[in-house]
Amino acid sequence: MIITVNIQIFIIVIILILTNQIKIYTALMIFALIHELAHMFTGIALKLKPKELKINPLGISIQFEAYEQSEKKNMLVAISGPLLNIIIAIICAFLNIPQETKELIIYSNILLGIFNLLPIYPLDGGRLLKAVLRNKYNFRETDKITNQITNIIVIGLTAVSSIIVLIYHNIGLLLLLLYIWILNIKENKKYILKTRVYNAIYSKDIDKNS
Repeated sequence: MIITVNIQIFIIVIILILTNQIKIYTALMIFALIHELAHMFTGIALKLKPKELKINPLGISIQFEAYEQSEKKNMLVAISGPLLNIIIAIICAFLNIPQETKELIIYSNILLGIFNLLPIYPLDGGRLLKAVLRNKYNFRETDKITNQITNIIVIGLTAVSSIIVLIYHNIGLLLLLLYIWILNIKENKKYILKTRVYNAIYSKDIDKNS
């Protein structure tokens, strides 16, 4: 498995040190790594082969080698990360540790768990949504509905989060929004490309049958 680290992470670290938010960022990155390891070990248990672990300034992600599509496997791999975050938060609540440390761990894991369960592709919630839709719709309709729901959620989340950022001047939330938009823009580009391919194939089928 290849591990890649984006050097821009050091710029983010410097910014957060200057704004006194490095502690929460460090905690989030540590538990984000644990989150991704949950995906990896679940995938390995399901006979999937890890391909690459990417460490970016605003998140960590793991990719698997191409394999035969199995929506059950997709759902199990997707849910494993948020589930582990929630379990960690619950266990930590009963541990006899300093209150400040306990609150940091619980907050970080609940935030990661809830954030990743948002129905925004390619977050875990978006992957779960896509897996569920594929049981009812074909690939083209599934991609279309997933893309539409993702865009609606991202716009709504941006509106709400922008108000919070203006009130509390939370740089961390602003970076989180930036991360979501980067993901969304990339996925929209992929969706447009897929749509063109679908349309090209569909047009050829019509020509053959006419």
